[in-house]
Amino acid sequence: MMGAVASFTLMAVAGREVKLDLDTFEILAYRSAIGIAIIGAIATLRGRWQDIDLRRPGLHLTRNLVHFGAQNLWFYAIFTIPLAQVFALEFTAPLWVLILSPLFLGERLTRPRIVAALLGFGGTLLVAQPGATPISAGLLAAAGCAVGFGLTYILTKKLTATASTICILWWMTVLQTIFGFASAGIDGQIALPSPASLPWVAILGFTGLMAHFCIAKALRLAPATLVMPFDFLRLPVIAVVGLLLYDEPLGPLVLIGGALILSGNYLNIRAEARRRPG
Repeated sequence: MMGAVASFTLMAVAGREVKLDLDTFEILAYRSAIGIAIIGAIATLRGRWQDIDLRRPGLHLTRNLVHFGAQNLWFYAIFTIPLAQVFALEFTAPLWVLILSPLFLGERLTRPRIVAALLGFGGTLLVAQPGATPISAGLLAAAGCAVGFGLTYILTKKLTATASTICILWWMTVLQTIFGFASAGIDGQIALPSPASLPWVAILGFTGLMAHFCIAKALRLAPATLVMPFDFLRLPVIAVVGLLLYDEPLGPLVLIGGALILSGNYLNIRAEARRRPG
């Protein structure tokens, strides 16, 4: 999980470093192209190409369109608002899963889930501070990416019934490379990474896959009640990184709101562990 925290943090910093050279579509296109190379190498070395098929193509397409949109919003947000605000609002994604899962997965909205969602909503209000500060495009993008990531988790859960992890990741990188270059080329121009930004683009491609690999590996080694609270360290870590690298102030309302959001997530994790002790 420390690897996941480091990967997500590096990805945010790398996104900031390339923002002057590339737009969000170009960033995602190059990042996904690097992902194709990494997943392809893993499939070849481990002999896993037989696990990559295209059953349920419509679900793969829908999942990756939603994920592509959410990632674009995430990168736009990290360009325009403090990193701690982005990460705090991103942590509402699991709470959106709680709200949307009864509609898409037929799951029951239990009392702990309702309490967790309310805590997350209260935390979101503190982070966004509607009325006290103008609601910017960056804040709306961060909130929108959380909804998109929540929908992505739900669609991924549907896909896991018929597709392996490597299959899901392969079609994610392939489709999002196509989406990225197609979107970047609408204006007739696709910028190439400069020599200075090329290492940061490589970091984006590597950390995007490494973060999810680390989380999956951690969940295989230990229960979610032990693993997932470590993911919450992303918020204070990115707040310190924002302060040190970009002089972003550590606003108390952002930290308090983030704590409420994380409390809601942790309450749900504990409740789910009690319901499913196995």
